[in-house]
Amino acid sequence: MKKPAIICSIIFLLMVCFYFFFLRPEKYVENDLYEDILQKGVIKVGINIDSKPFGFTNENGDIVGYDADLAHYIAQYILNNRDCVEFIPVTPANRMLKASTGEIDIIIATMTITPQRREIIDFSIPYDTAGQAVLVNASSKVTSISDLGGLNVGVIWGTTAEKNLINLVPTANILGFKSYQEAYSALKTGKINAITSDDTILSRFAIEDKEVKLLPKRYSREPYGIGFRKGKGSQKLKQNIDNAISDMKQKNVINRLHNKWLEN
Repeated sequence: MKKPAIICSIIFLLMVCFYFFFLRPEKYVENDLYEDILQKGVIKVGINIDSKPFGFTNENGDIVGYDADLAHYIAQYILNNRDCVEFIPVTPANRMLKASTGEIDIIIATMTITPQRREIIDFSIPYDTAGQAVLVNASSKVTSISDLGGLNVGVIWGTTAEKNLINLVPTANILGFKSYQEAYSALKTGKINAITSDDTILSRFAIEDKEVKLLPKRYSREPYGIGFRKGKGSQKLKQNIDNAISDMKQKNVINRLHNKWLEN
């Protein structure tokens, strides 16, 4: 390209940038997510339907669980109608992207609050806490996470378990799975020797199947939060969701949800 052509191209790009950023600033004003929800009259909630008892599909095809109930309480608090919820299935690998692009309004999907994730999305105050645990076959000789060195260990892509495992047992062979059911099947068939993830999710496998067991020790503290798009447009939504969670804690709703879904 000749020099005059390069100069013309640069001038053109500068004019385009000037036009969009200065002459038409309204195009770049971030929508208020809370006001959008009020206008739509529904909250689009990203939920993991592979994380029983937090989110799963029951025999009637309805999405239920701890996180589903929590979403209904949020809808009641914000929209005065617990049924104003549209559930959109997400995975640990895509949930933050769906929130950032506006496909969902909020994430309620056993999502641990971490500094790294705070760089990408915003979080509410914690609504519950889990701990990282290890699930093995009942006949396994593994008694603690330190025994996993050199063994095949399953994790769910997009969760905090992988990073924690690398720090705790760098010699473990990590195999990633898209869902908890896939990891559980791999454990049962001998493809992996263990699964590590949140105790609140892994415990249901041990309850339903006596051929697997959950080791007693917990190796981390995982505070669960509600996630949403990062930015000024989410500040009012964050304030209202924080208030809703505080209200639910004060009225013992969170304890009832915990007992309903996690203590049975």
